Amino acid sequence: MLKKALFFLLPALLLFQEVRSQNISLPIQKADSLFARGRYEVAYPLYRQGLRQGLTSVRVLLRMAYIQEGLGHYPAALYYLSLAQRRQPSYATWRKMTELAQSYRLAGYPDTWRTKLLITFRRYYYTLLQGLLIGAVLGAVLLLVRRGATRPWWLAYGLYLAFVGFYLNFLRSSQVGLVARPHAALMGGPSAGATWLTTARAGDRLLVRDQQDIWYRVEWRNRDAYIRRNDLLLLD
Repeated sequence: MLKKALFFLLPALLLFQEVRSQNISLPIQKADSLFARGRYEVAYPLYRQGLRQGLTSVRVLLRMAYIQEGLGHYPAALYYLSLAQRRQPSYATWRKMTELAQSYRLAGYPDTWRTKLLITFRRYYYTLLQGLLIGAVLGAVLLLVRRGATRPWWLAYGLYLAFVGFYLNFLRSSQVGLVARPHAALMGGPSAGATWLTTARAGDRLLVRDQQDIWYRVEWRNRDAYIRRNDLLLLD
């Protein structure tokens, strides 16, 4: 009896999930249609709805950035460009970000050969990580199968695992945040009574080092600075 019930319920459940998925993606489909007709301001709230539901893509993020730039909201445009860059590193996206930053004299958008090299590395980070993990599994299998493996082989495998751990923990993307409010204060310590360093502009890009209570410790001109959490929007 139970098997018969599962036989009839399983297709119904799969059909329900498919219909639900289609219904959830309707805002993006409608927004794409509006965007194609040039109705950008009407399409934008639908794109935001899809973003909140986790259905966005790099293409959608770039379209949201395009809409916000057209409206003159450059901090929002940089935010969506930054999200797209985190998901799929691209020279073209970074070039657009640096152009906007230069137009509004924003900090944190270096256009150097080191940045280009880092973008190349980020593009292949997960592919290389996958290859390293596969190599670790294959190495373990070979060592276990080959029972007579000598100590140098085990030492070499241990060094390989150490390199994988280094790659995984120290070469991943740094946490980055965008200043969300104009005239945000950067302080010398995590306190309103600390030394005032400078005022950041909305859209400035800062590397986040740590969090202390209501403050983020960030890097500013190769030194530590602190900014209130409400003044910084982290990039996921």
